Amino acid sequence: MASATKYIFVTGGVTSSLGKGIISASLAKLLQERGFSVTIQKLDPYINVDPGTLNPYEHGECFVTEDGAETDLDLGHYERFLNTPTSQANNVTTGRVYQTVIEKERKGEFLGKTVQVIPHITDEIKRRIQILGNKGTYDFVITEIGGTVGDIESLPYIESVRQMLWEHQGDCLVIHLTLIPYLSAAGELKTKPTQHSVKALLEVGVQPHILVCRTEHEIGESLKKKIALFCNVSADSVIESMDASSIYDVPLMMQKEKLDEVVLRKLGCPMGHEPNLDEWKEYLHKFKNPKHTVNIGLVGKYTELQDAYKSISEAFNHAASASETKINMTWIHSETIHSKNVDAKLAGLDGVLVAPGFGGRGVEGKINTIRYCRENGVPFFGICLGMQCAVIEFARNVLKLPEAHTLEIDPESPNPVINLMEDQKDITHMGGTMRLGAYTCNLKPNTLAHEIYGRTEISERHRHRFEFNSDYKSRFEENGMVASGINPDTNLVEIVEIPEHPFFIGVQFHPEYKSTVHNPHPLFVSFVKATLKVKEKEAVKA
Repeated sequence: MASATKYIFVTGGVTSSLGKGIISASLAKLLQERGFSVTIQKLDPYINVDPGTLNPYEHGECFVTEDGAETDLDLGHYERFLNTPTSQANNVTTGRVYQTVIEKERKGEFLGKTVQVIPHITDEIKRRIQILGNKGTYDFVITEIGGTVGDIESLPYIESVRQMLWEHQGDCLVIHLTLIPYLSAAGELKTKPTQHSVKALLEVGVQPHILVCRTEHEIGESLKKKIALFCNVSADSVIESMDASSIYDVPLMMQKEKLDEVVLRKLGCPMGHEPNLDEWKEYLHKFKNPKHTVNIGLVGKYTELQDAYKSISEAFNHAASASETKINMTWIHSETIHSKNVDAKLAGLDGVLVAPGFGGRGVEGKINTIRYCRENGVPFFGICLGMQCAVIEFARNVLKLPEAHTLEIDPESPNPVINLMEDQKDITHMGGTMRLGAYTCNLKPNTLAHEIYGRTEISERHRHRFEFNSDYKSRFEENGMVASGINPDTNLVEIVEIPEHPFFIGVQFHPEYKSTVHNPHPLFVSFVKATLKVKEKEAVKA
């Protein structure tokens, strides 16, 4: 094992969206399989304190950790690859850094000195980078720096990396992820953008040790040597990263390119044992060689940007492999669904997931979707607002309370079957104030939820302000909707289900956050199996 915590920084150049998070997670996976303890953190250059108040169209999904931090979606990749939870310390934003420094200044902690980017902001960035390393539990802390080298917003982070390289010589390493574009007119891969990107890093005092080159075509040894020569790295430090059909191919690709070996050699670390990725390969084999096919619809209001539901789509990928099933996902905007076209919109689907979200836009489309699923025996899975819409639909159409609604959308509803949580009533600030993080839930024996989980107590992550109104609980249960999961401390209804239905379950929490390659979430696995079962029955009838 490494004698001291080693810090690996992953920067990006040429363009955004090259996949720094996937490269970081893939390297971490390889080091983990070699026997090292590894964690990954993300530094985000935006001034928001966290992504919690960001529209998903702006930044994709907001991922929630066990300890209730609202974080960047890349933390979801870290957890899915490493199968270990992240925390508040794994995501740092410029907003949080400046907030901390300004609070210290207001308290007089800088003894009257002028507060500046250097050293005060960079010192705070370095402190946060090293929080995880100072715990003494990790051999490696991999730090992904958001944005692209050359961005004004990223400069304080790059400067902090420069300082750490100087202060911790031999214990820090920089991986620069860059693009080798292919010009079809010339029939050539072009290295000049990469050269300019490395030059931009050099201008702020950082020499990358390793280059990971994203490319559509094989680079070849001669081009690797050219890149190495002009970017001042060794030839074995130019790593090819071809486009992959699945993000889960990338660890195997990086192993083939010996990224982990180059990193360990440059940091003077022992190699550990050879990575055993048999389970990973088995996952990919089942995912790519399915025995069954189902059509599942995801109904939500951010369907134009699928990153808004990143954890849900990845949880379906995990479930697809576990059940050896190809899932054809249909993304349906809930605003396009109404009572007259719902049959046509959902035709041909073997199951429907109604997605989480906030606000009234598209809610009636979700309610119409759920009614169709309930009345036609279509497997239904609702998450957070999806579960709340299931409660509203049942109240309106089964309990005959036509004005039933959630107070989030209709504060004057005479039948508020979804109520504002008691501890949320006096809150005025939006950021970081919801019910966030992991909470316990007790499952009622002999229910679908109990059958799926196989135990009576679970823990799941939350992100919500509104809850099932327990004043109506007995009326729901008398009419066929069972509250099968209850929080033992607050009596909050966490899970509702309809036992007479082939598969109808809604959960207040977000199970997608806990699904990983090695531990597919049982709710998603069971939902996919239920769609298969209903599809097979329909095929027999036909």
